[in-house]
Amino acid sequence: MAGREAAKNALRAQEIELPSWAFGNSGTRFKVFAQQGVPRDPFEKIADAARVHAHTGVAPSVALHIPWDAVDDYGALGRAAADAGIRLGTVNANVFQDDDYRLGSVTNPDPAVRRKALDHLFACVDIMDRTGSRDLKLWFSDGTNYPGQDDIRARQDRLAEALAAVYERLSGEQRLILEYKLFEPAFYTTDVPDWGTAYAHCLRLGERAKVCVDTGHHAPGTNIEFIVAFLLREGKLGAFDFNSRFYADDDLIVGAADPFQLFRILFEVRTAGGLAAEAGIAFMLDQCHNIEPKIPGQIRSVMNVQEATAKALLVDTDALAAAQAAGDVLGANGVLMDAYNTDVRPLLAELREEMGLDPDPMAAYARSGYGERIAAERVGGRQAGWGA
Repeated sequence: MAGREAAKNALRAQEIELPSWAFGNSGTRFKVFAQQGVPRDPFEKIADAARVHAHTGVAPSVALHIPWDAVDDYGALGRAAADAGIRLGTVNANVFQDDDYRLGSVTNPDPAVRRKALDHLFACVDIMDRTGSRDLKLWFSDGTNYPGQDDIRARQDRLAEALAAVYERLSGEQRLILEYKLFEPAFYTTDVPDWGTAYAHCLRLGERAKVCVDTGHHAPGTNIEFIVAFLLREGKLGAFDFNSRFYADDDLIVGAADPFQLFRILFEVRTAGGLAAEAGIAFMLDQCHNIEPKIPGQIRSVMNVQEATAKALLVDTDALAAAQAAGDVLGANGVLMDAYNTDVRPLLAELREEMGLDPDPMAAYARSGYGERIAAERVGGRQAGWGA
């Protein structure tokens, strides 16, 4: 297997971005469940994200969702993040919660609604200018529920027009990251339903347009690592949204449903050089902690990504290549399985101690008293949530 020290060096440099909305109240489509100590504003979300980073050492940025995280002074928000030891990351647009978007946002048949959606996307780029964020992530709930409801090709034309306008507005190193989703809330047609649609639009836009792979947005049995490998080969993988699914977009803790799949995905990333900072891939969590506590849920998620990454780094690629070249099917599979079945927890505990951290982040958080403190202090006001 590859050297432990080389694996630790890669793990030490790993960065996993946290989603601000994971710290707010969420639930099913029928009920949002409130918890004690939930942040009441973006500044308290940053404080909670910083706590995750303090215990894991590899979560130095937090993604914003607009308008959920809108503030009057983004400079102050950035300074609060810096004071807490983290930074502001990806800006996520929201063009799916207003009543006007019932028939779509940028693909809506009404030009006035399309203009409203585009203005919001431009406003998100303005926020990026103020926060120094590199990435604008776009997910559209746009689609139709019934045959004949709208012109499928015309909706693609409207989507392409909006994406081109946003891409033109970007400057410097800013990137457009396009996310896809198989279905929900649109059930007959979804305007960006798969990686091929997202890839085609990004290919037309240009070099700074990339695809986001949300690990929960696929049909059962989909080979996500193939999608990852293809996009990496084409230089079009821009970001991950890590979560787990059993049935659909379940937004469960990453690695909870199929840790072997997460390992396979990260092995493809590792072999393509995607773990290096210069590859430009944003590794972000996108989860809703509905019944489990928020901060421990994020800590556990970061640890799951670390464990899968560590196993991917321990694959003996020389032995794997030799077995593949020899047509040794079982031998090649055995090389992968040897790495996957390795208990990497001692290696990660050793790494954390070398980084000046507690070897057990979950236990360290439990001992910190932070959860009890915010439950006692954060009373009154309106708790953050995703507004369902």
